[in-house]
Amino acid sequence: MSLLKKFIDNIKEQNLFQKKDHLIIAVSGGVDSVALCELCYQSGFHFEIAHCNFQLRGEESDRDEKFVQSLGEKYDAKVFIKKFETKKYAEDNKVSLQVAARELRYQWFDELIKLTDNRQPTTDVHSLTSHIVHRTSYIVTAHHANDNIETLLMNFFKSTGINGLQGIPLKQNKIIRPLLFARKEEILNFAKENNLFFVEDSSNLTEKYTRNYFRNNLIPSVQKVFPQAEENLLNNIEKFKEIKILYNQAIDFHKKKLLEYKGNEVHIPVLKLLKTEPVKTIIYEIIKDYGFSPHQSEEVLHLLKSESGKYISSATHKIIKNRNWLIIAPVNNIESSIIIINENDKEVEFANGKIVIEKCLADKYSILSGNSVALLDVELIIFPLLLRKWKHGDYFYPLGMQKKKKLSRFFIDKKISISDKEKIWIIESNKKIIWIVGKRIDNRFKITQQTINALKISFKAL
Repeated sequence: MSLLKKFIDNIKEQNLFQKKDHLIIAVSGGVDSVALCELCYQSGFHFEIAHCNFQLRGEESDRDEKFVQSLGEKYDAKVFIKKFETKKYAEDNKVSLQVAARELRYQWFDELIKLTDNRQPTTDVHSLTSHIVHRTSYIVTAHHANDNIETLLMNFFKSTGINGLQGIPLKQNKIIRPLLFARKEEILNFAKENNLFFVEDSSNLTEKYTRNYFRNNLIPSVQKVFPQAEENLLNNIEKFKEIKILYNQAIDFHKKKLLEYKGNEVHIPVLKLLKTEPVKTIIYEIIKDYGFSPHQSEEVLHLLKSESGKYISSATHKIIKNRNWLIIAPVNNIESSIIIINENDKEVEFANGKIVIEKCLADKYSILSGNSVALLDVELIIFPLLLRKWKHGDYFYPLGMQKKKKLSRFFIDKKISISDKEKIWIIESNKKIIWIVGKRIDNRFKITQQTINALKISFKAL
């Protein structure tokens, strides 16, 4: 079967795009993207061309740009050209040239999609009754089966997990890769049969790029021992895709059993999580969506057995151990129901107002009036502190008393209304309540004649 027939059949079977859709083909000028242009042309698809000039190969980069311009003339297709300051981007963002080029390329592709999607729909002039044709725009790339094999192996050695073992996605948002079924040899034969001219990228021969090392050295070496290696790896990619479906079903099942959503927080019962197998994998699948890395799964395991108040952080979230629960919450967001106060924090905002913290000499404040300020013996306090809403079962030792009292009983004695009780927060140190914010401190943390250093916490209501 010819490559053209396979190409058309694959698009139909996978429902990748329609004749009425608008395609923007990413063209480097190499044989793969040139062959893709010809395949789309012979298949009757309307397309435009997009070319990235990363300005990394001097005159060769400019040669490629001119060649792609000539392809636009050949196919009567509009050509989008974008020059990138790739080296500067890599330096500014502290990434490799490969990563910089990929990020810049796909950022521009997003812009092109938005640009073409915002165009006015066209009128079908060939129809007997004129009507509006609504087209969908797609970026089409020339990734093929051999690229997929290289990606699979690189992901395997980078330990990207089951997601990486699926290789390159056939369809990803508005990006489509219709040549993933085709081997490099088929593409080269198609180019030869159709007398296609293309340019060679000299950087494909250097081993300083990871993909080239896999392509030019590792895979050929493996094939000497396992001649069917490429075919087997392509088959494995399809198997891994099905395995991923089963994997996701299992993860979703465990998430439904474990996760309780409360506002912008996720609450997880510690004991139930510890009994779940395989616990480390399930932990990672839960925390990855909140900016946590794979190695932090081990830290969460330790957190499960740690004391209340301990936590770990990502750029956007914290996972806090609060008694028998893990709580995933945005980093000290005022909407959170539990907020961490670290030793060096000076101000903390929360739903009811603001907490101001400072250390001072105990004798500096011999008399404090009102309940908006708590003066506590700093030597008795263990950081971090937890600022949270009170809950049933909480108790403390009210100032001046040697016996503990449940907060619910304390509120009744103080004739605090139901609506006001819902607004009350407490500050906790090492599982002990040190202050009912704006109401009463705990007797165990009061300053005495022996106290030298104090912790002053002030509450400023909204």
